[in-house]
Amino acid sequence: MKLVKRSACLLLTGVGLAIGNGCRPKASTHDSNPNPQPKPPLTDPVRGHLLQAQPKLPTLKVWLGSEELITEIAREPVQIATGMMFRTNMAENTAMLFVFPGPGPRSFYMRNCVVPLSAAYIEPDGTIAEIVDLHPGDEVGVPSRSSNVQFVLEVPQGWFSRHNVTTGAVVRTEHGSLRETFFRRR
Repeated sequence: MKLVKRSACLLLTGVGLAIGNGCRPKASTHDSNPNPQPKPPLTDPVRGHLLQAQPKLPTLKVWLGSEELITEIAREPVQIATGMMFRTNMAENTAMLFVFPGPGPRSFYMRNCVVPLSAAYIEPDGTIAEIVDLHPGDEVGVPSRSSNVQFVLEVPQGWFSRHNVTTGAVVRTEHGSLRETFFRRR
């Protein structure tokens, strides 16, 4: 009889604790937020780049003479810092244009990049000052010789030579010069 009373007492205490601790059944799917907010992508706390490939950026048509490229535009610091990292391919007539707020020396490297690229360092007026090759995984930056670089255009490695584009060529967009396109006065 004592055993039965103790068991009943323990059972009632357990029920009381469960109720007192607010145990509730799992929420049904109707109780959850139907529009959960996506988690922001994680960034490297030191270098400021994303830790995965960035989504495709807005595009713009760019011309170098008669050659046309569909070009993603990287303007925000995290977009510029991430660039082509973690992407596994780049089609022949596509590019990424990095737009900086003002001219200065630039240095590009290939951390977390597996696609061989060529880069044009471009002056504020849209003139290509220098073309360099960038090699997958190379974390040593390739500095510009000029301190007057405001744009950098990355393309599949060798694209400039395959399309006879050299230094001195002027880069234009469907909206005019690079300066007119990105720094139009309002």
